[in-house]
Amino acid sequence: MAAPKILCDTAGMDRPTWLAARIHGPNGDIPYTVGGSDVAAIFGVSPWTTPLELWMIKKGRAKPSIKANANQLEMGHFLEPICAHFYAVKTGNTVIQDTNMYQHADHEYALADIDRRIIRADDSEPGVLECKSCTYHNASEWANDKYPLYYEFQLRYYLAVLDLSFGDFSALWGNNPDNDMAMPRLTRDKAKEDMIFEKLDEWIWSLEHDKPPKMDSIAPKLALESLARIYGASDSTLPTIYLPPKLESHARRILTLQDEISLCKDDIKKYEKEIEAHSVRIAELMKNHEHGVMETTTDKILIDFATKTSTRTDTALLKKKYPTIHSELVTTSESRKLKLSVQPL
Repeated sequence: MAAPKILCDTAGMDRPTWLAARIHGPNGDIPYTVGGSDVAAIFGVSPWTTPLELWMIKKGRAKPSIKANANQLEMGHFLEPICAHFYAVKTGNTVIQDTNMYQHADHEYALADIDRRIIRADDSEPGVLECKSCTYHNASEWANDKYPLYYEFQLRYYLAVLDLSFGDFSALWGNNPDNDMAMPRLTRDKAKEDMIFEKLDEWIWSLEHDKPPKMDSIAPKLALESLARIYGASDSTLPTIYLPPKLESHARRILTLQDEISLCKDDIKKYEKEIEAHSVRIAELMKNHEHGVMETTTDKILIDFATKTSTRTDTALLKKKYPTIHSELVTTSESRKLKLSVQPL
């Protein structure tokens, strides 16, 4: 390995200029690039983006979607200096702001913008620090020096590009860095690194030869959301598309499941009516009490009969009386769902 190339200093760059540099390099002369946050998506383990969606963006056939958690991402950006500060306090390692854009010595497509550079206190060894923040719900992903796989791909990629031997995470999920912070270490692994760059080489080849990736092994919910972002709303002017028979097994299974859901709905309605019938006598005795208890020979049955109040806006009336306000407040959402039916030949 060799030291990376420094393509430019991104300090003071406006966001459009920085994004353009990430896509084609600061001089616009790199046909396709990979960044640290792309690696997990290319491997199909990103929680946010699929390989196909990223591929379409790299080809210029789709635009990056507006993130639903934009405020959360902005908060994460603001928390980076805090993560770096407490990492330095707790480890004694030196943390250095690094705004360079690096390029791998052997793979021109591989670019890196790291969060921080670090110098280890005990031996002055340089490394990479990645600052992450998450909610309490995801804190378990960082327990016992673990780290999420999608972040592991990112940091291993950075170590390869910068030719460094170790990297640390500083992950924060609360306001008490003594308890709400993890700092797991990742040591460079050449075998895993070779596997990563073999995949990235194949990825760049697919872009150069216009071979889009498949959605195999992608979480179904993420895959469908990604396809909706890529292709947008349905177009009623387009002709009916004829699908190949090799998809029949999928179609037959959907038809079977649709029937089972329909049966379940019928059962639910039947059971709800039966519950109402059994509830009448109990409700008569409850009168205006919210809670009741029934003692039996084996247990106690607790009964709740509380009034719940909900407030809803009468949108029809709002539109009629205040059409301007209605037009300003109304939001439109789109969704697409496969529904299959059978037509005998």
